[in-house]
Amino acid sequence: MKKTNFLGNKKPEIELNKTNKPVKFWQNPNFTFWAYLFFILISFQFYQNYRQARQEEIPYSEFLQYLQKKEVAEAVVTDKLITGVLTIKDKKTNKPRRFITVPLSWNNELAKTLEKQGVRYTVRLNSDWLGKFLTGWVLPFGLLFLFWGWMAKRMGSMGQGFLNIGNKVHIHPDSLPKVTFEDVAGAEEAKQELRECVDFLKDPERIKKLGGRMPKGILMVGPPGTGKTLLARAVAGESGVPFFNISGSEFIEMFVGVGAARVREMFDQARQKAPCIIFIDELDAIGRARGMGSVMGGHDEREQTLNQLLTEMDGFDPSTGVVVMAATNRPEILDKALLRAGRFDRQVLVDKPDLKDREAILRLHAKKLVLADDVDLLVVAQRTPGFVGADLENICNEAAIQALRKNRDKVTMKDFEAAIDRIIAGPEKKHRALNPEEKKRVAYHESGHALVAETVPTGEPVHKVSIIPRGVAALGYTLQLPVDEKFLSTEQELKDQVAILLGGRVAEEIVFNNISSGASNDLERASAIVRSMVTQLGMSKRLGPLTYGKRQELEFLGVQGQEERNYSEETARLIDEECKRLVEEGHKRALEILTGNRETLEKLAALLEEKEVLSGEEVEKIVRKAKEGQPA
Repeated sequence: MKKTNFLGNKKPEIELNKTNKPVKFWQNPNFTFWAYLFFILISFQFYQNYRQARQEEIPYSEFLQYLQKKEVAEAVVTDKLITGVLTIKDKKTNKPRRFITVPLSWNNELAKTLEKQGVRYTVRLNSDWLGKFLTGWVLPFGLLFLFWGWMAKRMGSMGQGFLNIGNKVHIHPDSLPKVTFEDVAGAEEAKQELRECVDFLKDPERIKKLGGRMPKGILMVGPPGTGKTLLARAVAGESGVPFFNISGSEFIEMFVGVGAARVREMFDQARQKAPCIIFIDELDAIGRARGMGSVMGGHDEREQTLNQLLTEMDGFDPSTGVVVMAATNRPEILDKALLRAGRFDRQVLVDKPDLKDREAILRLHAKKLVLADDVDLLVVAQRTPGFVGADLENICNEAAIQALRKNRDKVTMKDFEAAIDRIIAGPEKKHRALNPEEKKRVAYHESGHALVAETVPTGEPVHKVSIIPRGVAALGYTLQLPVDEKFLSTEQELKDQVAILLGGRVAEEIVFNNISSGASNDLERASAIVRSMVTQLGMSKRLGPLTYGKRQELEFLGVQGQEERNYSEETARLIDEECKRLVEEGHKRALEILTGNRETLEKLAALLEEKEVLSGEEVEKIVRKAKEGQPA
């Protein structure tokens, strides 16, 4: 006959844990309960012994004798006990004796008779000590431990523990809808690299027949928001294997050794589901180079976690059938041992999308939107150079919100324009009214940028000029639209960019004969460009094709530190002189352009002050007619 539990379910002969191994008797929950109960009983016994050791039990007749002799200093009388202190001192401790006795309160005549006969008698209580013990100790503590166990189970089901100190790590199965490469727009090179990994996971015997092995680790690097996690899920979806997602920060705790135990636990759980994929997001949280950043007192916990990860990926215990995928946007700070062959065999670059990829990403996200006929996603892609997939998804969502705000039934091109402007420059501050003098100054400032941009040889066409305040401090902006995707910049292009940035300040100098604080960001960007030209790009004839200075990274803070100066004071003086020369050269060019086209500047500023927003076509029309000598 098979055994059943109290619910009527069949009970196995041997209880097994998740690893299909017999459960030890100390791992049984019942054993834990009885261990707690035994601990409570022992504690209660010690407490009773301690109380008895402090108070000496004396017969009641002896207490009456002390009372008649006036040797009782103080007493506490209850219905069943009398406790107190005698004036007589204990010979051992030389302190007043403490006593406890039981009175004969229920029969005073018997007490008087015994006292007359000189009988030394003691009264004993026949109380229900077991009931009091159960109701006073076992029941309260039992309820407390039941509540504690219930809370521990609830927190354990949420992947947490008390202070999150436990050794166990929970790798989260992917509960989102299945994703394939068809759901990932752009990143064709990265998808081609990952398709081979899918083939290895589907049919691992093919590579084994050739004497090779499956890649143990795939590291995806790239800026934030480029779709690294989405590509990892697509690999799992294409291969049809379990996908487990975990963040690098979940390994690290304040106690040394917990992270290493969690790495072991992670690989133990993964081997049971092999073949499978483990995806570690933000690998740099545990994979930073060892021996660095010890200023804050050491990183023993992180280094032990990293050592255990290295051992699990390639060591005495190789993980067959488990592919570890990881993502980071800071590959330069990872430990070299983590990047060598046998650990992360492949590095897949997931870079920012180009124009074609941006258009494909926009079309993918725009499938959920109700678009108007005037929407041109190619123009939207052209207006968003440097945007990643997450930014483009945000643009589509912001466009839908903008259409809803305007009570439109469809998302129009104006909504996309407003969404891009909001993300680039911040939300409009229509209620921030500028006084007429400030509005006029901002109009000339932005007109100066636009006119120089339309005049310099390599300037990108102006797409929009606005003097509507946006964000925290932006009182206006000039937006240029690149014609082609560029991955390199020539020396002439950088010099033209400096002149464009200084065009607003120069316009204020010409018209108002003074300057304002509105050009602070322009000066900052221009200074960064010329310093990069001199120190990093070798575009200074006086200093030659060399690089000067190196940025140190404060690893324990995760921020850029001060520049390491690997040059002399004389070279530093030359660098400052060259930077100043390039800025002054750009200032002079902007001054010549705006002075020679003063009439055009006046027309642009007047129209901008009137309309507050000018399109690129309006700016180009005014500049073209001025060049042709026609009235605007």
